[in-house]
Amino acid sequence: MKYKAAIFDLDGTLINSLEDLADSANAMLESYGFPTHPVEPYKYFVGNGSRKLIERCLPKEQASDPAFVDEALERYKHIYGQHTQDKTHVYNGIMEMLNELKKRNIPMGICTNKHQSAAEDIVSAMFPAGTFQSIMGDQKGLPRKPDPKKVLMIADSFHVAPKEVAYFGDTSVDMDTAKNAGFLAVGVLWGFRPKEELIEHGAEVLLEQPSKLFQKITFCC
Repeated sequence: MKYKAAIFDLDGTLINSLEDLADSANAMLESYGFPTHPVEPYKYFVGNGSRKLIERCLPKEQASDPAFVDEALERYKHIYGQHTQDKTHVYNGIMEMLNELKKRNIPMGICTNKHQSAAEDIVSAMFPAGTFQSIMGDQKGLPRKPDPKKVLMIADSFHVAPKEVAYFGDTSVDMDTAKNAGFLAVGVLWGFRPKEELIEHGAEVLLEQPSKLFQKITFCC
């Protein structure tokens, strides 16, 4: 099978943003006088969007109060908006992989549960203009992954069939998204979650490092 498009998750797939996410959420918690968390648990707090991140890191009582979550979320977004690139970096080998896909005229997109403004800020700062033809983050009126609506919108804009798309991610949410959309589910092992989780949720290809991609999947326009 030859694949004609590539769509990527962002956090834990293209970039390692964990420390900035954790630091910003902890700063929000500190502003209320709440206990903070080590970085490691944030690997499981993230992945389902910013609101779910806040619900998971808040104390239980506040996490069950939707109005408080709304307030804390806005405070977090303000803090994170000023610190999206303090420690965040592109994973080793990603740029080389993307450049090779570009040479093959493979259209590339990003679909992330990170809120749209933060996704756009990071991508514009860390990747050359024009690398990605579509960037879809968390937007009002559109469902979050693993609902396939947004990734299917991207595929449609590329004029490719779902079976011709490889979707890359590092969590169960990403593998479920790929399966729900009818894409090839590609699990990356350098991200936030273990291999077992990816396999359990239907990963069809596992990548130990970006340079292995073209040994495992054939891309051709």
